[in-house]
Amino acid sequence: MFPLYVQEYMWSTKLMIFFSGISFVIFGASCLFSDFTILEFKRYQLQNFRILVGCLQLLGAFGLFLGLFLKNWGVLASLGLAVLMTFGFIVRLRIKDSFLLAFPSLFYAVLNMIIFIVLIKFEK
Repeated sequence: MFPLYVQEYMWSTKLMIFFSGISFVIFGASCLFSDFTILEFKRYQLQNFRILVGCLQLLGAFGLFLGLFLKNWGVLASLGLAVLMTFGFIVRLRIKDSFLLAFPSLFYAVLNMIIFIVLIKFEK
């Protein structure tokens, strides 16, 4: 039905969605329950946003998983997580963290933007 290269996009997109979704379940739970993450948000001077960020990460993960069946949810969730992680990267730069510490937020921003673009352009 679809050319092979399009089928490959579908398979790799699902793999990216699964990887990102599992990651954000872990990150979201960490924001809500980890003592280390509580200290990190204090270091960022964003302790008032920790619970909101954790809930948004969990909501984004749920949206990604739902997006495996309903494309619009995946589009919305991937865009939201890309924006959230872009802000996370900016925060890391603002507090002068090393690139190594800032890299995961950049990686997940780019990954979720790729998911967003692929869902918009290639998935039906």
